[in-house]
Amino acid sequence: MNRKSFLNLTARAGLFFGLAPSMLANKNNETIDKELLNHLLTQKKAQGNAVGLTADPISKVRVGMIGMGNRGSVLIQMFDYLIKNNHAEIVALSDLKQEKVEKNNQYLKTIQNTTADLYYGNETEWKKLVERDDIDLIIIATPWNYHTEMSVYGMEQGKHVACEQPMAMTLEDCWKLIEVAERTQKHCMYLENCCFNGEELWVLNMIDQGVFGDVNHAEGAYIHDLRKHMMDANYYENHWRIKHHETKNGNFYTGHGLGPTSFYMDIGRGDNYDYITSMSSREDSLSAGARMENFPVKQFACGDMNTTLIKTKLGRTIMLQFDTHTGRPYSRLNNVFGTKAAHQGYPSRLYVGHDELQWGHSWLNDEEYKTYRERYDHPLWNKLKTQIDANAVGHGGMDFVMVYRLIRCLNEGLALDINLYDSVLWSAITPLSELSVANNSARTMVPDFTGGTWETPRKNEVLRDIL
Repeated sequence: MNRKSFLNLTARAGLFFGLAPSMLANKNNETIDKELLNHLLTQKKAQGNAVGLTADPISKVRVGMIGMGNRGSVLIQMFDYLIKNNHAEIVALSDLKQEKVEKNNQYLKTIQNTTADLYYGNETEWKKLVERDDIDLIIIATPWNYHTEMSVYGMEQGKHVACEQPMAMTLEDCWKLIEVAERTQKHCMYLENCCFNGEELWVLNMIDQGVFGDVNHAEGAYIHDLRKHMMDANYYENHWRIKHHETKNGNFYTGHGLGPTSFYMDIGRGDNYDYITSMSSREDSLSAGARMENFPVKQFACGDMNTTLIKTKLGRTIMLQFDTHTGRPYSRLNNVFGTKAAHQGYPSRLYVGHDELQWGHSWLNDEEYKTYRERYDHPLWNKLKTQIDANAVGHGGMDFVMVYRLIRCLNEGLALDINLYDSVLWSAITPLSELSVANNSARTMVPDFTGGTWETPRKNEVLRDIL
């Protein structure tokens, strides 16, 4: 390859780090040289100095929340128990819309002696909240495009950050989060609530206890018909979510499937993603829904189903799916296959193998299943059962467990269950899936965002008892 061609390819490949829409939609029928692309993907390096990151204990965590729409209005409700037990205090709320912060401040009056200060009215007002010197933790629940900017600004202002998924939409932003978090030594957590669900914690505990033997394959997904929500005039402000489907094609919501499966395989804790390949089906269902709803946009770039395969450094495989277009029942799959046992979710079923080989097998019956559920239920879920039941509005209680663990780790000065490198790894699969889809499902290397620290095995932090 001559120098001119190399520079041209380098410039084109560089666009992928910002994910140029025309190339991601493959409108120009272009592909990037695979060898060059994978070379560029592996050039940047992380220090790895945020593994096991701890900070001084904070007896009462002072919280500022940005984004008080659908998600923020649920998350604030998860603080009832923590506020009443003096573990946390909500100091400030921010949103573009005055009515949203005022509505949530009215709720706050029912669980806290003092109301929050409110910031609203323009797109930079949130910065005033972040700049306060009486806030320890920023929680971000805004539209996706703001996540990296707000997370970076929060850490630069000396705050710990917990952000809804995805934390980054481009590889450039993934590296930006790594650089700032490693430099500031502030926590940067991806708020992946499904890692804290009862079923997923139970499966993780069984894996830790050896019930599954060696886990070699897992499957996760976000399969959720969101067409009505995405086209509703009020549910997503200014229809922000559906706009991603107009121009991009890949997996935009990785965490619900990837967080739990990564925990099952000790990703970042003895294993790591090596490469992915991703493909999307054609798009039919979202445009059909748009016609039924008379939605102004009738054509979309994102296929109905995206399937991404991930190969790990130790040779394991993960299948990850994303479908918010088709009218099928909700599922995260939650399928895990080991040398001694298998689990399949939706509905939850368990098989535990025998010592001798058999011609086929059946799932455990209800009584046998119940025995395993009771024996291996995660201690955290059992210990918090009363509070979980009281907070069922938070996706059956898993939102509460997620927020509880975040605050209690900060109270105790402990490393978080989901760290910086988890957060970036799970986010990076979005732009990497778009890269692969745009490049005819080419094998695409996953950068080592951990600085090599993934090679050192360690126990998953969510298995600690910090209560």
